[in-house]
Amino acid sequence: MAKRNEVAEERPAVRPVRLTSDMSMPKLSAVEIGSYIAAFAGLFLVLHLQLLGALLAGMLVYQLVHAIAPLIEKNMTSGRARWVAVVIVAAVIVGGLAGTTILLIEHFQRDVPSVQKLLDQLMRLTSHARLQVPDWIADYLPVDAEQMKDKATELMQKHAAMLQQGGKDAARGFGHVLIGMIVGAIIVVGVPRTTHRLPLSTALVMRVTRFSEAFRRIVFAQVKISAINATFTALYLLVALPAFHERLPLSKTLVMVTFVVGLLPVIGNLISNVVIVGISLSVSFGTAVVSLAFLIIIHKLEYFLNARIIGGQIEASAWELLLAMLAMEAAFGLPGVIAAPIFYAYLKRELVYLRLV
Repeated sequence: MAKRNEVAEERPAVRPVRLTSDMSMPKLSAVEIGSYIAAFAGLFLVLHLQLLGALLAGMLVYQLVHAIAPLIEKNMTSGRARWVAVVIVAAVIVGGLAGTTILLIEHFQRDVPSVQKLLDQLMRLTSHARLQVPDWIADYLPVDAEQMKDKATELMQKHAAMLQQGGKDAARGFGHVLIGMIVGAIIVVGVPRTTHRLPLSTALVMRVTRFSEAFRRIVFAQVKISAINATFTALYLLVALPAFHERLPLSKTLVMVTFVVGLLPVIGNLISNVVIVGISLSVSFGTAVVSLAFLIIIHKLEYFLNARIIGGQIEASAWELLLAMLAMEAAFGLPGVIAAPIFYAYLKRELVYLRLV
């Protein structure tokens, strides 16, 4: 027994095995930390200086060229392929803007040939709405076209300075978008794919690359969702309602508005839904109820679409996007709402790479 005890005492103690994990945060150099600070400061300045339109336009051109160039790269060098892709994108954008302008002009010339007819149509909608809404709301609605003209003139005179400033802001925003598109084209053509970079340049390029990836995921996914939403809305407004002799005024315009504002996550659908229900109320109360029920069903479908398309792209829930949009709207207004999904997708992607979430 003594020998056995001596042998047992001579044996080394067995230490418990500690499992190592690769989920620890990687060590960051001072250069990488500086690149993160520069990236987040740049995103803040983009919103603070009202340059969001330029950023998104440049990113859109950059992504479109990179999507088109590989398709035509088989027959030429990569540099020439990118040049051809830039020309194609420029032609499509210019042609699209020109075509959209012509279609809008033809649409308003055909469906709304004059201001008087537009006022008459609005008065018919208002007259129907007066019969459907409570009296305290009906008191604020104009009685005839002359009163509507007087109120419109009064509002324009009262807010003339605001309208003038709005026109200047719109022109400046269009200029920012144009410059952003040019810068995006220059970057995608002028910067070679493989170059020797110093550490800070490498870190900054990594930040830009991840932001570009987040932009691509969000924007292209939102285009899909908006197209699906506009398709269902078109089936409802142009097929289902006319089949029951309840066609809404300006149905084609509503479909176009649904697609355009649907490019804004969440808030765009709310805008189009309010417009559709409001015009439906001018036709009849039953039509408004049916439209509201249809839109609720579409919203339920969109929750699955958002969860599958956008949520799947950035691994985020709907409440995360809503919370990000709420915070960004409180800080920066409407540009914050537009930027929130993209900025949040980028932030979460960086946190994933840092193994923090």
